[in-house]
Amino acid sequence: MDLQIIDVDQHQFESRTTWSDYIDPARRADALSIADDAAGWPWLAWRGNRLAPLEVPIPERSSLIGEDRQRRLRGERASAPFEELVPDSYRLAGARLESLDAFGLDAAVLFPNYGLLWEQRLASDRQAQRANARAYNRFVADVCDDGAGRLFGVAHVLLHDPAWAVEEIRRVRAQGVRLAMIAPAPVDGKPLSHPDFDPVWAAFSDEGVAPVFHVSDFESPLHPAWRTGEQEDGEQLFDSIFLYLAPAVALANLILTGTLERFPDLRIGVVELTASWVPHFLLHIDGASDFYALRHGEPFHTLSDRPSNYFLRQVRVAALPYEMPNRLVPKVGDDTYMLGSDWPHAEGVADPMAQAQRAVAGLPEPARGNMLGANAAWLLGL
Repeated sequence: MDLQIIDVDQHQFESRTTWSDYIDPARRADALSIADDAAGWPWLAWRGNRLAPLEVPIPERSSLIGEDRQRRLRGERASAPFEELVPDSYRLAGARLESLDAFGLDAAVLFPNYGLLWEQRLASDRQAQRANARAYNRFVADVCDDGAGRLFGVAHVLLHDPAWAVEEIRRVRAQGVRLAMIAPAPVDGKPLSHPDFDPVWAAFSDEGVAPVFHVSDFESPLHPAWRTGEQEDGEQLFDSIFLYLAPAVALANLILTGTLERFPDLRIGVVELTASWVPHFLLHIDGASDFYALRHGEPFHTLSDRPSNYFLRQVRVAALPYEMPNRLVPKVGDDTYMLGSDWPHAEGVADPMAQAQRAVAGLPEPARGNMLGANAAWLLGL
């Protein structure tokens, strides 16, 4: 199938038993679950502890989430059981394909949904982290199998055990998975460019699996003092304002230390972490590097090309609708931007195809075709 229009940011909803159904039997006690409180409200739970309150969103209806949260706080009962609130198109491959057809999309990339909420929350038990990540990866491989070559599930790979990460990258690729979500954050105090992770970058390159940075439960790049007064541990106002900061710092680290130069086949995606920062980033990574070399008499790290060119060759970035990506393309070039709807999240768009048409309005070819699907196909290694 010729996949010309690819939405690179949709979400695959998990069931109450996704993790327990797919986890290694010996680790079943460590499986994440979705459990109700006494008033019938669903929570992401682990070992009997509530990790995060869960919602079932409707695109472009963020106010409904706020209303439900206020009802929780007032002690009111949930309006309906969790299962009745989740449409088939959120969780079943066949129904998702019907939604793609209705929208006019050829394919979609599927990130976890409630699975975005737990990585840091399970940091006290690395074995449980790995077991739940692998369980999700098995689940999403089955979704891909049922997706008729049009659904591209994203695995969840943890880097604290590089040997396990290498094994998992090889395993998911053998099951047909082409993308893997990783955190754009230090790992146990080590930058992503640390030599310990070279085998991981080699595995990503050799297996043709692209690591992707996405909104998830990773360490914030902001000092906690800046977030004083936030009302919850999950979605943070200041982290939302500075969504771009974590991937920008991570990519600067990988570029300026020569990691991308040493692994030229490494393809990296940035999704739901905004896109309008890219032109400024490219300007400043080159300018600051030049200034550093002038001050110190040598570069931070000897590279064979301009820092910005590694980004342009090896990184693809999904733009959110409000960023008007058709205005960003002339500042960066035709090969960087992709389209992501964040469907079916409340902050996402209800009609991904209508958004796509607005996003490419006025763009000539090949920029138009690249943004609609070719750049995403490159990231997927199609």
